[in-house]
Amino acid sequence: MELAQLSHTLRQDALSVVFVNVLLQQMGVPVPAVPTLLLAGSLAAGPDGLGKLLAVAVLASVVADWAWYGAGKLFGYRVLAGLCKLSINPASCVSQTEARFIRWGLSSLVVAKFIPGFSTVAPPIAGALRMNLGGFLLAAAAGAALWAGAALGAGWVLKEAVQAAIVALDEHMGRALVVLGLLAGAWLGWKLWQKYRFRQQCAIAHITPTELLAALESAERPLVLDLRGATMVAATGPIPGTRLAEHDRLHEAVGDWPKNRPIVTLCACPEDAGAIQAARHLLEAGYLSVRPLQGGYEAWLAATSQTAPADAQ
Repeated sequence: MELAQLSHTLRQDALSVVFVNVLLQQMGVPVPAVPTLLLAGSLAAGPDGLGKLLAVAVLASVVADWAWYGAGKLFGYRVLAGLCKLSINPASCVSQTEARFIRWGLSSLVVAKFIPGFSTVAPPIAGALRMNLGGFLLAAAAGAALWAGAALGAGWVLKEAVQAAIVALDEHMGRALVVLGLLAGAWLGWKLWQKYRFRQQCAIAHITPTELLAALESAERPLVLDLRGATMVAATGPIPGTRLAEHDRLHEAVGDWPKNRPIVTLCACPEDAGAIQAARHLLEAGYLSVRPLQGGYEAWLAATSQTAPADAQ
């Protein structure tokens, strides 16, 4: 839709356009909402109109967050695993975001809209962890009000500049599309480069579940760090003989473990992304033998037939 057409549509029915745009964006559809909010704010007739726009934007955002909350409550960690698989950079595993969310609590929802990626996984994590629905909706509404209010308010205050920008963009739409295409290409190239770098990092030596079982029976048993998120641990139970660990607190999990003793990292991430990332971090910290478990938690279950491993501590 051209900007002139969008501007005309907003003049005719701004509330519906804002509601649908924000709802789709918050549900995960790759459509930008901030430009629409800026434009809608610049076209608002007065404070009352601005307030109505803010109300429908908050309502749309909360409806989307409520839907994600319900999905997380119904399907648990499987929703988070699915979101992780959709990421173009598997190294940014959902379990890391989940750990931060648990640490910060519902207050993190107030700023979630301003953090790319976090705003998508926070609502299903809250649902999977069975967080209080009333508190969740209140925090989600506060965060949506800040996010949408900032965009609408900026449009209102800078209405002349926004309108001038629209006219300029319409006059030079071809050039603007070229610039946007170049920016999108640069962003995609950067993401693909991150994926390529991750592929290179995958060259780190892994340990198979069979080898790990044998190592656990040896005289020098490895320390096994379980990097699965709290949601999955709560749903499936801890793995006996392992230590729960967070990516942001690896050294606390390792504790006084000697640097010359073997360590195995385990996650439930696509391509063992989180386990590889943690292993590399510990190797860089001076630990001599750190290997991610090949195939992660699912491979471990298949190898043990859900039989608890020996104590790795």
